[in-house]
Amino acid sequence: MTSLALPVFDPTDPDVMAERLPHEELLALRRTSPVSWIAQDEAARAGFPDHEGYWALSRHADVAAVSKDQVNFSTRENGVIIRFAPEMTREEVEQTGFLLINHDAPDHTKLRQIVSRAFTPRAINALHDGLKARAEQIVDDAVAKGVGNFVEDVAAELPLQAIAELLGVPQADRGKLFEWSNQMLSYDDPEVEGDQMTAFMEILAYSMALADERRTNPQDDILTRLVTADVKVGTEEGRGLTDDEFGFFMILLAVAGNETTRNAITWGMHAFLQNPDQWELYKRERPATAVDEIIRWATPVTVFQRTAINDVEIGGQAIAKGDRVGLLYASANFDEDVFEDPFRFDIMRDHNPHQAFGGHGAHYCIGANLARLEVDLIFRALADRDVDLTQLSEPRKLRSSWINGVKELRVAYR
Repeated sequence: MTSLALPVFDPTDPDVMAERLPHEELLALRRTSPVSWIAQDEAARAGFPDHEGYWALSRHADVAAVSKDQVNFSTRENGVIIRFAPEMTREEVEQTGFLLINHDAPDHTKLRQIVSRAFTPRAINALHDGLKARAEQIVDDAVAKGVGNFVEDVAAELPLQAIAELLGVPQADRGKLFEWSNQMLSYDDPEVEGDQMTAFMEILAYSMALADERRTNPQDDILTRLVTADVKVGTEEGRGLTDDEFGFFMILLAVAGNETTRNAITWGMHAFLQNPDQWELYKRERPATAVDEIIRWATPVTVFQRTAINDVEIGGQAIAKGDRVGLLYASANFDEDVFEDPFRFDIMRDHNPHQAFGGHGAHYCIGANLARLEVDLIFRALADRDVDLTQLSEPRKLRSSWINGVKELRVAYR
């Protein structure tokens, strides 16, 4: 990191993100203007016609504080996605309010209590042995190929299989989840075929049919418990997820449980390839700290937003009621005031309060422990087999305003 001249740039610009995480520019923001007004043209703020831009929060302390503040900030007002495709309408933005992550309390609290049944320590522990065997088979199959795309061969497979196993989705259908989630998130990338709204409706219809089938023919599995859950909040009678609520939950899982973990694994492998001493260290010692360093380094979701519901002050800057605020996780996770030597990939890092799971407030990622397990199992499987990869090309990044995604990482397995 060398230049500290304040750039004029939008951290959500998909053209920037398609090339790299803009670490130098984010460092400049942290040091010179940690609460910055980012003016946007009409295309960049599609779906937010009443907003001329947003406030970008680049410091770890500010990102963490707003993540925990449900009194002054809302996800329901404008959702968490800070930038959509240029043709996005306000009506379509409001339709995303059905997603759990775009709910505020008390609705968020009620739904999260139902959904959390899929992610209890008992439920996750029950998956361990099965996912370990799957991770080992995934690595064996990749090595047998000799050469391939690490993203598809290894990184994408375990998250997809984990979702299928967790919810009782037939493993044969995991390819559908892969395609639908790609299409839903890749509206900024012309290389990815398919339509976002079509994929949205496809996964919604598929999920609603699953829920209806389990309600008609209950089984001893998580899916049945989700759609027939006996959860009581306050004076409200207990209930399970409705068909459409389960459908929206599956849409969220396809993103949070698939795309993000896939990219964490991919960027983790890339970091090991760029730092072979760390890979040798990992193979020798398997430190428990490695998983969170991989996730910090990858920061699969680079930014989410909140909307101020009161006049408030952040870092000395007045934020007006109704203003959008961008939580720049990709900046917070490399904040030199929090992380010692943040641009060093260090699997022994033991002070690692990263924000990659959305801070530690009400919207902290409900599947964080499952994601950690998947990352851990894949790298253990690679290390157990003493797999050493050779990188054959630079990663081809996804063009996205908020996902630090990789479409291709060509490697040789040996």
